[in-house]
Amino acid sequence: MLSVLAAVVGYLIGSLSFAVIVSRLFGLADPRSYGSGNPGATNVLRSGNKGAAILTLVFDALKGYVPVLVALQLGLSETVVTLVGLGAFIGHLWPVFFKFEGGKGVATAAGVLLGYSGALGGLVLLVWLATAVVFRYSSLASLAAAVAAPIVQIVGWGFGPLSIGVIVMSLLLIWRHEANIRKLMAGQESKLGQKAKPAAPADPR
Repeated sequence: MLSVLAAVVGYLIGSLSFAVIVSRLFGLADPRSYGSGNPGATNVLRSGNKGAAILTLVFDALKGYVPVLVALQLGLSETVVTLVGLGAFIGHLWPVFFKFEGGKGVATAAGVLLGYSGALGGLVLLVWLATAVVFRYSSLASLAAAVAAPIVQIVGWGFGPLSIGVIVMSLLLIWRHEANIRKLMAGQESKLGQKAKPAAPADPR
């Protein structure tokens, strides 16, 4: 029962889509209406407002980090802590407060990993940063970090409930980047800081 409750609380916190919330506060267009159509910090950056993008990044990460940290401070088991983080991450992907139209979860996953372990989160962030600096593709950096996360966790801390949570997050991250993978392969992916065209309207059929 505690595990279910923890997962639900994490999910509800994760369902706060800060890309949409911050954009509204700044008087910007809904991030789901331009660029990649993804409500995340990278797409908010394409609006040209760096302040809004930074705030989105920070709060999306905090909504993954804070619930995990609280669960750890309460002395909950590794399984429950894992479910709290996983719930927050899934909430970002499918937010109940925003018609289940969520982002790809990169910042929230980073916050969850930092909550699980500062060393784990830090190492995975280094992978993201190195890839982003060299190639200037946020999506590629996210994919590299997603692959690295379970490897770093298992090698550094062994296999356990936490490993399963990290693996699930990594697989979901890769799946959510399916369109980006196709664009990368076709040479059509937008680079960091590059403004993108408005998202194509949905097919009415």
